[in-house]
Formats: sequence, structure tokens, C-alpha cells
Amino acid sequence: GVGINSAMASAINVLGDVHGGAGEQALSFYGDIAVAIDAGMTLNEAVSARLDRFFAEEKGYVPGLGHRFHPVDPRAPRLLELTREFAARGAVNGRFADIAEAVEADVERRKGKKIPLNIDGATAVIYGELGFPPPLTRGLFVLSRSVGILAHAWEQSQQAERNKGPLPREWLWAYTGTPVRPFPESDDPGE
Repeated sequence: GVGINSAMASAINVLGDVHGGAGEQALSFYGDIAVAIDAGMTLNEAVSARLDRFFAEEKGYVPGLGHRFHPVDPRAPRLLELTREFAARGAVNGRFADIAEAVEADVERRKGKKIPLNIDGATAVIYGELGFPPPLTRGLFVLSRSVGILAHAWEQSQQAERNKGPLPREWLWAYTGTPVRPFPESDDPGE
């Protein structure tokens, strides 16, 4: 019953740290490593120091790594490949791609298993290569989601029935489709 702009504003306002903030966190993480490199550390020293600090002081997952449902986020390798192609042409320098790959390798060494780059890590690489400061990544995330939000709001506005919130639980379990992959047992996006 609300207009398109109200529906879009409501949807955009629920984007935050959990969904929409990981790119900013990843770019900040990569930026800390870039600063350490600029201060004289090697890439591997800077990555190791930042990961040491992360595991000692912070909680959660290393930003930019792992995906809850995909062993390998299918979008990330292609975006990294494109970044490398543009670096080879001199359009970007490839520094943030190097950092992201070194973080991925160091985490694999520490954990004993590969936790691949995800879409937030890959977009953070691109934004870093283009010189965007971390806080702008949230705005870019909102822009990319806005088209889908607009389409969804329009689609819902064209329905005769009202969308009044969550469906009764028994309706949710009536789904008869086959999931692509069952939900994981663990909350670890790297598993």
C-alpha cells in the first residue's frame, strides 16, 4: 500500500553490517595491509601481522572470505580474473588483488583448509583498485541492489493481494522444489 520510493527506502534501510557491510570491512582490512606495505613490510609480513591482530582482537570471520552456501563463491574468481586482466593492461595496478590472494593463502595455511574469496572480498579488490575509500562500498552495494529492490517493489505493487508479512509456518514447509544444496550443518561460511 505504500509508494515505490517508500518501499525502496524501507528495503535499502535494512542493508547494514550483516548484509551490505562486508565489502567495507574487507576493503578496510586490505587497506590496513596496504598501509603496512607502504611502511616497509613485505606483502606476506603485512598480511600475517594483520591476521595475527584480527585473530587476537576481533570476532567473526575474516572479511571477504567464505560463503555460507557455496564452497567457492562462483562470482569471485571471475571478478579477480578481470581485475588481473585490467592490471595487465595498466588500467589498475593489481595491488589489492595481490593482497586478497595473500590473505586467502595465509588463512588456508593457518586453518589447514582453503576458505576462498567471496563476492564481498572480490568487490573490495575492485573498489580498492579504483581508489574508493571503504565507506563508499556500502553506497555502491546499495546501488547494485536498488535495481532488484525497484523490480521487486513494482512486482508486489502489481499484485491484487496484499503482502502482509511472513507466511504461516506450515506453508513454508509445503515447498516441493529440490534445493540445489542442502543447508550446511555449520555456521562457518568456509565449510
